[in-house]
Amino acid sequence: MRMAMKLQKILIVEDSELLHRMYEVVFRQHRFKQGVLLHAMNGKEALDRLAQHSDVDLIVLDINMPVMSGLQFLQFCQSERVFREIPVIVVSTESKKDDTLRALQAGARGYVTKPFRPHDLHALIDRIFGFSDRPTARPAVAVAQES
Repeated sequence: MRMAMKLQKILIVEDSELLHRMYEVVFRQHRFKQGVLLHAMNGKEALDRLAQHSDVDLIVLDINMPVMSGLQFLQFCQSERVFREIPVIVVSTESKKDDTLRALQAGARGYVTKPFRPHDLHALIDRIFGFSDRPTARPAVAVAQES
């Protein structure tokens, strides 16, 4: 088993207020009762949050957003050394295999399709952060291969 990484600050990048509230509940149920949740409504706002909080441990990212899409944001993060190591989980309604591959190739560590069960997101986070070596729960959850 890998050494567990810390999980103290999560950036949620999502253009739905309702989903931001849902993420609050989902993360407070799992290993994150005392952590800080940061919120952004699009990729541009997310870049502003990262400029203020470079110590983010995880980014949960939607793909389809106004101003700057999730893929544009992800590509920018991968081009910047300071942000490249932050694990990104894409959570999107886009469910085609090509969409998943595009996000994973752009640097995402995992991909979950909406709607999702909180357990699936928790299992993926556990795997990425080394809390568990269990496989993720269902095929809608894709995990980038580690090199």
